[in-house]
Amino acid sequence: MKKRMRRLRVNAQMRNLVRETYLNKSDLVYPVFVIEGENIKNPVDSMPGIYQYSIDRLGEEIDRVLSVGIEAVLLFGIPAKKDERASGAYDRDGVTQRAIRFLKEKAPRLLVAADVCLCEYTSHGHCGLICGEEILNDETLPLLAEMAVSLADAGADIIAPSDMMDGRVAYIREALDQAGHQNTMIMAYSAKFASGYYSPFREAAQSAPQFGDRKTYQMDPANRREAIREWKEDIEEGADVIMIKPALAYLDIVREAADRTDYPIAVYNVSGEYAMVKAAAAQGFIDEKRIVMENMTAMKRAGAKIIITYHAPDVAKWLTEADGDTPF
Repeated sequence: MKKRMRRLRVNAQMRNLVRETYLNKSDLVYPVFVIEGENIKNPVDSMPGIYQYSIDRLGEEIDRVLSVGIEAVLLFGIPAKKDERASGAYDRDGVTQRAIRFLKEKAPRLLVAADVCLCEYTSHGHCGLICGEEILNDETLPLLAEMAVSLADAGADIIAPSDMMDGRVAYIREALDQAGHQNTMIMAYSAKFASGYYSPFREAAQSAPQFGDRKTYQMDPANRREAIREWKEDIEEGADVIMIKPALAYLDIVREAADRTDYPIAVYNVSGEYAMVKAAAAQGFIDEKRIVMENMTAMKRAGAKIIITYHAPDVAKWLTEADGDTPF
């Protein structure tokens, strides 16, 4: 008897019958940049198709997102003024807080995740308070907690701390609980690597550090076992979802997490990964749809349940067009 694996691949119907990994619209979270001001829709040059929106124009993007079936967004705010203590981050009337209230009024069923980090709000661009050129860990925690509570008060469903300060999940969880937000979920950026893939995001969020780099608090890309310690610590501190960031170059870390924990795992398909696909597609070097869907499937196959991606509206549209068939 000859084994013929190809019998399972003879046509699309057979391939769909035995397919192991499926991507769904409900897996997708779309990042959105909100900037202080009026009548603003600024293109992010390094990320074709991505814009900064003022709140009065945010509805245009949300209408587009809802029309293709996206159920969740991740908000990043860009204030008009920045200072050393990131006061705009925890201002009850800050740009992100007002954007959340707008979204909850416009689309009550839309899941709104809010990034918790000081980098967009500090004059120096680092994710925590500083003393000289040292990024302070413990002194930063109260501000992150205050920011998280202000975002939850505004209506955020998910708090997503991305700062990588040690102990911040426990500090935020306690602050949320004390403020009456026991049911507000924490999606922790648990294994966030000091990656070169973030460069376009720093243009979009206007958050590039003014000195040094972030290697003293973001993870060394060479370390796998350290990532395990990081996500275990976040779970122990009260995280509901753990995240690995970036996605594509770290799928081994995603698989490791999936094998070691039954907590939901998120990945962030970051700006550099998006920009490379867009640039190659613009030159005609690749089939954008096929590559994007292959990348999304790889993230799901590795063990991610949640995929944060700038491709989300296109992916949702392609899934609808495929109508259950393999969309690549």
